[in-house]
Amino acid sequence: MINEQIRDKEIRLIGSDGEQLGIMSSREALKKAEEAELDLIKIAPKAQPPVCKIMDYGKYRYELQKKEKEAKKKQKSVEIKEIRLSPNVEINDLKTKANNARKFLEKGDKVKVTLRFRGREMAHISSSAHVLDDFAKLLEDISVISKKAKLEGRNMTMFLEQKR
Repeated sequence: MINEQIRDKEIRLIGSDGEQLGIMSSREALKKAEEAELDLIKIAPKAQPPVCKIMDYGKYRYELQKKEKEAKKKQKSVEIKEIRLSPNVEINDLKTKANNARKFLEKGDKVKVTLRFRGREMAHISSSAHVLDDFAKLLEDISVISKKAKLEGRNMTMFLEQKR
C-alpha cells in the first residue's frame, strides 16, 4: 500500500534515512512524506502497529524486482531424464543405459526408468521386473530409489535420484 491507500489510524514510521520516527497517525506520516517529496509505503502490514517507511516508490519496486531476479538465479531446477528399457534387454545394453543414467545423476537430475511392454510381453510382466532391479543395482553406488517400480498400463516405471 502506498500514500492515501494507507487507512490505519496509527502507524510506526521509519524515515527515509532509516531512523525511527515513532508512532503517529497516518495523516501526519503522509504530511512528512510529502514534505520530503517522497512516498509513504507500508512495508509490514501485519505488525502492531503497521510499519511504514518514507522512500521513493519507483526505487522500492526496482529493488524488489532485483531481489526476485537474484533469487531465481540461485535456485536450481531439477530435471527428470527418462531411460527406456524393454523386458528382453541384454546385459551390455543395460550397462550402456546405466552409464547414461549415471551421467544424468552426476549432473543432479532425477532419472525415470521405464520398462515398456509390447504385445505378448504383457503376459510375462512378473518375470521381467528383475530388469529394473538389475538397473538399480548397477547404479546403487551413486543413486537411491526415490519411487519403487510401479506398473501403469503397458509401462513399469521407477525413479532414481542422487545419493546425498
